[in-house]
Amino acid sequence: MQGTTQNDENRITEFQRSITPIQHTNHCMVSAFIDHRFNKVIRVISIINRDSLQPLYCICCTDDVCQTAEAEVQIHSDHFGFAFGASDVLCKGEDIQNATHVAISTTANISDVHNMDFLPIKNRVEHETFRFNFTLCVSSLFGAYNNVLQFAQSMEMYKLLGVQHVVIYNTSCGPDLEKLLQHYRREGILEVVPWPIDQFLTPSTGWDSKIHSGELQYYGQLVTLNECIYRNMYQSRYVLLHDTDEIIMPKKQANLSLLMQSLQSKHENVGVFIVENHVFPNTQFEETGYFKRPEWKNIPGVNILEHIYKEPDTTEIFNPAKMIVDPRSVVQTSVHSPLQTLKDVYRVPVDVCYVVHVRNPLQEGLTKDQMHVDIRVWNFEKELVANVDRALESSGFLIN
Repeated sequence: MQGTTQNDENRITEFQRSITPIQHTNHCMVSAFIDHRFNKVIRVISIINRDSLQPLYCICCTDDVCQTAEAEVQIHSDHFGFAFGASDVLCKGEDIQNATHVAISTTANISDVHNMDFLPIKNRVEHETFRFNFTLCVSSLFGAYNNVLQFAQSMEMYKLLGVQHVVIYNTSCGPDLEKLLQHYRREGILEVVPWPIDQFLTPSTGWDSKIHSGELQYYGQLVTLNECIYRNMYQSRYVLLHDTDEIIMPKKQANLSLLMQSLQSKHENVGVFIVENHVFPNTQFEETGYFKRPEWKNIPGVNILEHIYKEPDTTEIFNPAKMIVDPRSVVQTSVHSPLQTLKDVYRVPVDVCYVVHVRNPLQEGLTKDQMHVDIRVWNFEKELVANVDRALESSGFLIN
């Protein structure tokens, strides 16, 4: 694997991609990691066609020396009936633990190794100190998403709460949001992972295969959430898993650090904290108009400060929770709960922490007097408004 042949240059290009087809199959590989928790197994986050399984082999290389190992394919149990599912391809053996690159193949023959597509193996060093305390993982942007104002408010709210790193998987977004993404990338808080899943599969726009057509659930949401956990395994103490229109809000503590100190001190063996979701319909506005700022009039998107009415709990509507996780305790995850963990799972009481989810109503037809007023976000008003203005100005939306 030394030298500068055309095949090497092709492999370098593959290193920069987030989705790589596995040759002679219907499957794709995404990224590879050493999993120190399981005797340094190489775990390749993958997208596997459940209907066309065949024996697969790991080609693991260090410099010019390559070893083969029979691959173990673990398709995650949550695939929602779609043909393709989030999967782990595991490569085991002491003789491959020092490998730096891996390819997945239908044959154990390594004579054609220079024409294979390799992934770099990440997390090769196990760290006990972390660059970040809190990382937010956003599973995907798609459909030319262009909700600029709410995105800026969410980002600035999370910064106030203590998030230092945000990872977003981007299939497509609108031109205005792209300008905002560039601002946060320059600032250093945002990592954008290209996620061109629609160039490889027909992704579904929903989670239920009986309702939404496609080959893979919700633009590969389960794949990216798992990838993000492993990507940040030794970078971040905690990882938050949810969408751009959701904010995990401590009810009593001023920030996430104080919240997790309190929760972890009482629940030492918990590695996954389930946080209840609450919908704030974007169709109901607070009545004074105080936050209807003229500066934001022409900014596309939703102003979360105007939406303080919370839908009541009901057994008739499924209100999904989201998660704060210690990534080193999670082996596989779904969207609303983990699939396999090494530590306990704890459901956080709503009077301690909850998700502020400003979106289209789930319970249609409710009047304001049938909902609860919740102005917790207003506690951050002064800093939040000023910081959003600065972000919009730096992105070219506001002229000072």
